[in-house]
Amino acid sequence: MADPASHDSANISVFLVQQGVWDMPLESMPLASGYLKATALTDDLVRRSASIDIKNFRGGTTNSAMANELFSDGTPDVIAFSVLGWNYRAFGALAASFRQLNPDGWVIFGGTHVAGQAERVFRMFPEVDVVVNGEGELTFRDLLSARIRGDDRRALHHVDGISFQHEGTTVTTADRDRIEDLEVIASPVLTGAIDLTDEHGAFRYDVALMETNRGCPYKCAFCYWGGAVGQKIRAFSLDRLRRELEVFGRLKVHTVVACDANFGLLPGDVDFVEALIETRERFGFPRALETSWAKNKSKTFYRIVKRMKEAGMRSSFTLALQTLDERALDSMNRRNMKLNDWEELSAWLDREGLDCYAELLWGAPGETVKSFMEGYDRLSRRVSRIAVYPIMLLPNTDYFEKKKEYGITSVRGDHDDFEYVLAHHTMTFAENRQMQRFLFWARVIAENAVLRYIWLPLRQLAGLTQSQVLLDLDTWIVETAHPAAAPLRSHAATAMGGTAAFGAAITYLYTDPAGRRLLQVWWQESIRPRLPTAMTPLLDDVFRYDLVTQPVYLGGAGDARADDLPVIELYGETYHVRHGIRLDHDVPRIHSDLRADRDPDLRPTERVVDLYYRTGAVAAVTSTNHEIVVHFMGMTEQQVRRHAIGDAGRGGPADDGAGPEPVHPGDRTTLTILNSDEGGCS
Repeated sequence: MADPASHDSANISVFLVQQGVWDMPLESMPLASGYLKATALTDDLVRRSASIDIKNFRGGTTNSAMANELFSDGTPDVIAFSVLGWNYRAFGALAASFRQLNPDGWVIFGGTHVAGQAERVFRMFPEVDVVVNGEGELTFRDLLSARIRGDDRRALHHVDGISFQHEGTTVTTADRDRIEDLEVIASPVLTGAIDLTDEHGAFRYDVALMETNRGCPYKCAFCYWGGAVGQKIRAFSLDRLRRELEVFGRLKVHTVVACDANFGLLPGDVDFVEALIETRERFGFPRALETSWAKNKSKTFYRIVKRMKEAGMRSSFTLALQTLDERALDSMNRRNMKLNDWEELSAWLDREGLDCYAELLWGAPGETVKSFMEGYDRLSRRVSRIAVYPIMLLPNTDYFEKKKEYGITSVRGDHDDFEYVLAHHTMTFAENRQMQRFLFWARVIAENAVLRYIWLPLRQLAGLTQSQVLLDLDTWIVETAHPAAAPLRSHAATAMGGTAAFGAAITYLYTDPAGRRLLQVWWQESIRPRLPTAMTPLLDDVFRYDLVTQPVYLGGAGDARADDLPVIELYGETYHVRHGIRLDHDVPRIHSDLRADRDPDLRPTERVVDLYYRTGAVAAVTSTNHEIVVHFMGMTEQQVRRHAIGDAGRGGPADDGAGPEPVHPGDRTTLTILNSDEGGCS
């Protein structure tokens, strides 16, 4: 799509700078900058007088690399940064560089991390001229109009919703009302404000980001979602959303991420899902929807889930519990949420064969080690993929404002600007250090699905809880002399705060064959001796299935076996295929029965399966994006078909409902676990 800005006639140049959190090959879609650009260009003066360029950087890009790209061809007249905790310091440094190169230029900071925090921003980065408080689209448009008219950046009293520096003091103007009619925000997808394709015409981002609505009716003590907590929800029109989905369908986008706080709360969300399914029926894509699902699961949520299952549309349905402890719920301001029926809901999702993950926060005031671990294991009886995050103090939240009340001691991150909680009235510093190691393994191994099939059989057939297995792995990694354990020991030791250590460990286990072999040795040496003798062959089989269904990665050391795997096109996408995988037990069927609370037949029954792995897993296996990585796991052909075209009459994703896979002509692949670190799955 052509850029609607006319560079030839522009009087001023504007850069919108955004940087993602993950250092991965594909960019994150710059939706926030796209909204700002598209809406600014709806103004005649801005459209005639300004050229606006989005400068989008991957996580991990150094300050010097960003500066070189931004300023090597000259400096803009206005540079605006979309600021979050992970890029706050980097953008402050870039603002200082910009001011040296262009003393008369304007520097604008916006985003939830700096809204309402102008005094601190100006103190730390005096080169910043303006901080935007609240929604930025209309405010940014007004600021560009002021710059084009030649207004003084130190006299912007007439622009609502900002803070600026005036004669050594901070001036904050009147609050700007929330945008009630979201249609005044131009679509960056439909206007071409965001460059959607690469040089080959392919979609250039890891996933497509959309907003279907804005606002959150809750006011959790740890959250400042979009700066719109405690607000009524405002929705974009269905017609606009349909047209955006059509663009993504034509570009063969696999996964759409709805950046909403409570998707599934509004009746209109059903219509959006229908539009999503209709788009896939027309173009074959998108095939998955990821989002932050509504905390309270209404009839609307159940309608959506049933419809998505019928259509084979994938998603990871979220149980955003955060804690199961009553005192911690009080401090979080979440007691009013009706979350006590989560066990019934998760059981229903299991019976439907649908993927589900849960969220917990460690370190909330009121929580103790005992209450958290009890809650984790209670939750893991139903949901193995538990996203566990340490409490961070975010600007403008209750926890941030009430540090003294809760006795919170915190520390700022090494490379980000988040405050990580070290201790409080119900958590000592020593207890927190102990739990940070558990969180490391819970996030790497369970949340990010390095292992996902083994948890339920281990608990029900061997009596081992998920926390016991994760703690066992931690102890074994510390004590083993195996050389492949050294990287994980190092990452675990530095995991207190931030995502770098988690991402590095996940990348190691998914992309380096040594990491996979290390898991095999741990299983042999530490877990296998703890298993009931009668269950050992079956659990061995499940563990093998876990490893062989991990995504196929090509690059670097890579998966030595992947080069030999054929690549085929199936239902409009390319897949690596691993033919003739022989299991001594019908692992998919047994796992499905256990999920659905059925008594499985545990007798040895040979099953031979072919597994299909979406190509292009590199961005998924080198980030901490656990919602996306599951879309690259090995699937049977029936599962691939269901997610491509729907198949309402079949069982859930873990249960093909069609019996054993037909044996593929030619060599079969036998899965073996070796006692040494040599070899591996073959």
